[in-house]
Amino acid sequence: QVQLAESGGGLVQAGDSLTLSCVASGSTFTDHGMGWFRQAPGKEREFLAAINWAGSSTYYGDSAKGRFTISRDNAKRTVYLQMNSLKPGDTAVYYCAAGSGPQWSTVVQGTPTWGQGTRVTVSS
Repeated sequence: QVQLAESGGGLVQAGDSLTLSCVASGSTFTDHGMGWFRQAPGKEREFLAAINWAGSSTYYGDSAKGRFTISRDNAKRTVYLQMNSLKPGDTAVYYCAAGSGPQWSTVVQGTPTWGQGTRVTVSS
């Protein structure tokens, strides 16, 4: 069973950039497509981005297109979410997700394994 640990959240100002990291353990990292979701107070969990096992294919949700970039370093067993031009509306708990298979579709369409989340607060 894969375990996920997110880091990199915090309090930033509008317009700042932030990079989140998620380290995986307990499973072969390249067996998993990986992704990022977020959940704002009072809202449902929202898909942001997913990446396949090799890092060669990515898929983004509407909220992430143009500002967020997902990447992975298989040697470090880590997936990243780089976020630019942050807005107060990006305030949320950000969750890393591991899919049941190597393609990003297993993150988007299946039931992924979740991390505990890291909180991002964007002040105006």
